[in-house]
Amino acid sequence: MTALPCRGPWRGLAPVALAALLLAGCESTPAQPDPVVVKLNDVDERLGRVEHVNQGLLQLSQRLDAIEAQMRQLRGELEELQNSNDMLRKQQRDLYADLDRRLTALQSGSRGGGGGSSADAGAGGGTAGTGAADSGGDQAAYKSAFDALKSTDYAGAIARFRDMLRAYPQSQLAGNAQYWLGEAYYVTHDYDDAAASFRAVGEQYPQSAKVPDALLKLGLTQIDQKRMADARATLRQVVTRFPGTDAAKLAAARLQTLPPDEH
Repeated sequence: MTALPCRGPWRGLAPVALAALLLAGCESTPAQPDPVVVKLNDVDERLGRVEHVNQGLLQLSQRLDAIEAQMRQLRGELEELQNSNDMLRKQQRDLYADLDRRLTALQSGSRGGGGGSSADAGAGGGTAGTGAADSGGDQAAYKSAFDALKSTDYAGAIARFRDMLRAYPQSQLAGNAQYWLGEAYYVTHDYDDAAASFRAVGEQYPQSAKVPDALLKLGLTQIDQKRMADARATLRQVVTRFPGTDAAKLAAARLQTLPPDEH
């Protein structure tokens, strides 16, 4: 709009009309936004968006840090479990080798002592002869069951160990047979029968050298059964009753990998 001149040939107009014309003519155009202010506002908005994105990135970074920390902890626990498993496998191999040596020695002694057994039978009557026959029978039954176990015929090993224990409950090999029966159940994931077999070693054959190993395997079986409280108690019993043994060391290592007690 073109502004009217505020001075000129309008002097003869009435004061009211003149005032109206003056107001209309002297009125300025509307104020435009300051470009600097507009740019600052735009910058503020952009900074706000950037700050919001940075906040999200910061939270994401914190989450990633937490996940990495958890991964490190899990890797540490996995390494401990692998070490424990390696120790268990080594112990198993050593046990197999030891049992093979013992079986060989028993068989050699049985064959070498045949004459002595006959003499004892003649001197002591039929009872001594029966004892010698039973001694040879339990060794043969044990070896047959153990051979099945070594060849991974677990069903056959279970059946033969059970037959051997029924036929020769007082055999010096009974404690070992009871333990390996538990192992055969364990590798087939029959954890209930495995636990019962391992427990029976200590209850029925407390003098057996397999008691520490059986108690250890009972604790490991209870872990597989999700009976964590029982497993902790059993593994602690191994550490307390058999300090310094391989079974105690393995039990202590496994205890460290278990979650804390729930109160």
